[in-house]
Amino acid sequence: MNQPSEPSDFLKIPDEIFFLCMLHNIGATAPEKSLSVEEISTWTALEPPKVRENLRKLIEANYVSVINAGGMEKYHVTTDGIRKVLSMYS
Repeated sequence: MNQPSEPSDFLKIPDEIFFLCMLHNIGATAPEKSLSVEEISTWTALEPPKVRENLRKLIEANYVSVINAGGMEKYHVTTDGIRKVLSMYS
C-alpha cells in the first residue's frame, strides 16, 4: 500500500478541483453570473493560460459550462460542479 510521505499529502487536491472551488466561492454558479477568462484571472490571481487550462479540464468533466455573452465566452460552475464542491465539505 502506498502511504503519503507527509501528513499534508492527505490534503492535496488536483489544481483544477481547487480552481473549481475558487469559481464556486467567487459566485460563478449560474449562466447569469458567468465570468470571462480575464475576470476569473483577476479574481483568482492566476495567469490566463492557467485559467484556460483549468477551465478546459473542468469543462471535460462537466463541472464548468461556457456561454457566449455579447460575443465573449464566459464560464460558470454547473450543477455537477456545485455538487462536487459541496461533497468536499461533507
